[in-house]
Amino acid sequence: MKKIIVFIVIILGILFSSCAVKPTTLTVMTHDYFAASEGVIAEFEKTNNVKVNFIKNGDAGSVLNQAVLTKSSPIADVLYGVDNTFLSRALQEGIYEPYASPLLINIPDSFKLDSTNSALPVDYGDVCINYDKAFFASRNLAIPQTLDDLLKPEYKGMLVMENPAISSPGLAFLISTIANYGQDGYLDYWRKLKANGVVIVNDWGAAYETNFSGSTGKGQQPMVVSYATSPVSEVINSATPLKEAPTASLIGTNMCFRQIEFVGILKGTKQLTLAQKFVDFMLDKHFQEDMPLNMYVYPVNSQANIPSEFKLFGQIPEKPASLSPDVINTNRTTWIENWRKVVLD
Repeated sequence: MKKIIVFIVIILGILFSSCAVKPTTLTVMTHDYFAASEGVIAEFEKTNNVKVNFIKNGDAGSVLNQAVLTKSSPIADVLYGVDNTFLSRALQEGIYEPYASPLLINIPDSFKLDSTNSALPVDYGDVCINYDKAFFASRNLAIPQTLDDLLKPEYKGMLVMENPAISSPGLAFLISTIANYGQDGYLDYWRKLKANGVVIVNDWGAAYETNFSGSTGKGQQPMVVSYATSPVSEVINSATPLKEAPTASLIGTNMCFRQIEFVGILKGTKQLTLAQKFVDFMLDKHFQEDMPLNMYVYPVNSQANIPSEFKLFGQIPEKPASLSPDVINTNRTTWIENWRKVVLD
């Protein structure tokens, strides 16, 4: 009798396990720099009986291009990483399914650049010029305070930046000069900056990790176009404990450009409800508080706590450069081409 009962229990166990609902797959396309704690993603997966599959497709521009090229048959359900330099193009291409997340109530209006709620803000950060504190201190050299200061002969050859035709930080810095000098004056500024020895490299890694003297590369340039959170990263990732960051940011008027990154549901998804839940998840406090120390960006949710390291070592510019996404979208290609002719040709 006992053997029969055991046999029945085993059979029922097999039947129940075979009938268990398998996790649904949700595909999220992001840029290469997306990062989140495994436990945070696992919690979303467990709560919703879903497996999140992340596809990384280069920088923000590359991710958007991929989404546009495949919009008739989308390869993902959710797209994260389009920023305000590419937002208007994304909206014009009609790749998103609008969704007014209830979590938007906790996000300040200044981050909401899309009135249709097709692209919802997730995080922000400021692209600034970072400088090597020790370099300037050892030479008793004043720290530049304005974009004009960078043209002075004492700073000749000291700035390395990324090519704006390839790199989003490079494009952000180009836009900051356009916001400061206008479309009629920015090229004259770049002629002078070129004459003062600005160094151009392809990407952030080459600029920060190889050319910049304040990084592990110990390069030749003591100033680099990077992020206002780069000093935070220097402290956290240091092999030895640091009481202060070895680098800092130039945050004068129009010297930084504020990047806002967005998430959106791709039109044509077959997992609309799950996609909406994932958007809510990214905007909710738990994910927002996990994000800073993974991607070194600030949360947009006003209820999210900011890590102490950001408060101690990060800098927030009072007057970052600003141009509307529509203006950027209309002129981006022309700006870059004109810049290339002046600086690279």
